[in-house]
Amino acid sequence: MHYWNGLAEVPAGIGPTVVTLGNFDGVHVGHQHVLDRLVKVAREKDAAAVAISFDPHPAQVHRPEAAPELIMGAVDRREALAATGLDGLLMMHYDLQLASMTAEEFVRSVFVDGLHVRAVVIGHDVRFGRGNAGDLQTMRELGDKLGFEVQAVEDFGALPQGTGAEGSAASEGRRCSSTWIREALRSGDVRTAARLLGRTHRMRGEVIHGAARGRELGFPTANLAPEASGLIPADGIYAGWLVDEAGIRWPAAISVGSNPTFDGVSRQVEAHVIDRPNEKITDFDLYGQHVVVEFVERLRGMVAYTGPEALIEQMRLDVARTRDVLSTDSSGDR
Repeated sequence: MHYWNGLAEVPAGIGPTVVTLGNFDGVHVGHQHVLDRLVKVAREKDAAAVAISFDPHPAQVHRPEAAPELIMGAVDRREALAATGLDGLLMMHYDLQLASMTAEEFVRSVFVDGLHVRAVVIGHDVRFGRGNAGDLQTMRELGDKLGFEVQAVEDFGALPQGTGAEGSAASEGRRCSSTWIREALRSGDVRTAARLLGRTHRMRGEVIHGAARGRELGFPTANLAPEASGLIPADGIYAGWLVDEAGIRWPAAISVGSNPTFDGVSRQVEAHVIDRPNEKITDFDLYGQHVVVEFVERLRGMVAYTGPEALIEQMRLDVARTRDVLSTDSSGDR
């Protein structure tokens, strides 16, 4: 997939293209539904499939105090978009100047002059242009005026019933959305988040030195730096995976929270790798590495124990449950 950081990087000879646009936070199954259609139409028209996205998220410019937490960081979003089969991704810097363009100015400048668009594939709820005044009807009118086809894609609906807490009758007919995924993650329901994402939810960041309490208790952990990307799920203990810089996927019991047994204050994400071939702590040094932590299932909430002995016993149980959960998790086979 070609990546262009701004319209100026798009080669002059590009085209024809089939285009879509969106924030694509999470690149969830609803986004994938649109992108699959985009790629299919592009192949039929012998054109390049191009997605347009924005950085930062528009809400961070217009209402930073109320902007949503991003589900994934830039690296993971780019990788997930590439996996859909796109030929190109145009990442546009979102600022007040871009936001001031009318719907027609934006489409003419970016779609027509910049990408030589032949067709546009979008969802029914698309909004674009100054004040989000442009919608699907606007795009169709601009297509007629400027010479490109417009195809609208139906919403991707709720999960089938029986697929988890959010796949019940209460969520029947609910549209797949980034908002729904954030709700699931904030409640610790990483299983539902994974079904909506089409992949296991992940965080990515550098391993830093922590308080070394896990090491002292016999459960050394890889501590993610506070700047790690990806939405932090609800406090608790999770079964999951740690992927190191070499691409090796290690089974891990993951702790999210402030370590209430030791009167912790700041939230931390720590992964204890289990079942290593050599359990000597000195033989497994991840400090300074940039790793990925994937959340498969929440085992329990965060609890303050009466002392280290009770905590150690619970951690042994957590490791055993992690082993059981991951023994049937297909995401570890990728």
